[in-house]
Amino acid sequence: MSRLAWASLVVVLAAVGLGVYWNYDDGFDPESLRGATVVITGCSTGIGEEMAYQYARLGAKILITARRENRLKEVVAKAKSLGAQEAHYVAGDMGKAKDCERTIQTAKKKFGRLDYLVLNHDGSNLKNIHEMFGKTSWDDDPDIPFFVDYLHVNLISYVRLASLALPLLKESKGHLVVMSGVHGKVPFATLAWGSAVKFGLDGFFSSLRVELMKAQQDVSVTLAIVGFIRTPIVEKMYEKREDGEEILKMAAPINETAQALIRGGATRAREVYYPSMVWPLAKLRAVLPNLVDTLMLKMEV
Repeated sequence: MSRLAWASLVVVLAAVGLGVYWNYDDGFDPESLRGATVVITGCSTGIGEEMAYQYARLGAKILITARRENRLKEVVAKAKSLGAQEAHYVAGDMGKAKDCERTIQTAKKKFGRLDYLVLNHDGSNLKNIHEMFGKTSWDDDPDIPFFVDYLHVNLISYVRLASLALPLLKESKGHLVVMSGVHGKVPFATLAWGSAVKFGLDGFFSSLRVELMKAQQDVSVTLAIVGFIRTPIVEKMYEKREDGEEILKMAAPINETAQALIRGGATRAREVYYPSMVWPLAKLRAVLPNLVDTLMLKMEV
């Protein structure tokens, strides 16, 4: 098949994905979130911060986490001003078991129940991952200590938090929302370390979903696969590039992203793809993996 034919196929799939997305009625009821209790990790900036504000506007009770206490205080204050029924924070490193335990125990103490656990944090105790994002292939720099740390912070802690929260979520017939990315569905040439963790999230939480269904436990598990989002960190990454502003125009707005993820969690969606162009790429890999590998070879992060 010629390159033009491949390109046409991708365009058709994208068009189908967009059509499905814009015409699908997910049954979302904003009132269902009024008074709901929500824990969100990674809320000092980016999508996590924006989700805190969106939940606040819907009248939820929120508890947020991150490592920077000063930023958490600012986010909590703004969330209260936007309409949150309650807003609390836990300053801590989710890579540490004691901080994960403290977070869930605080939610139980403050709320007495838990309706939503949104796992969103992303980082490393050894490196600024955003400065190295897409810069070096694993073959050029096989940094095992960094990989072990990243795995611990971004996969093991997700599993630990979910495990600690499950008794509360079972009682409330609640919702797990797990943040992943397009590199958790397709391989990128310079993100082996990140893809390993995001693929791992898919494997664990998709299996957990099936286990809960088998046990007839009414806890939903929503995997959020996000693409190119205009977060403050992304803006900082691209502002130094000559073509940075043009590239950023293609990024999805952060407020719309947060809204899509909140809707997906509330409607118990299995997966949420945002922006919708992520969907055809992920689905194409299942049927034409060699083509997707070739596309990824040419794609810059």
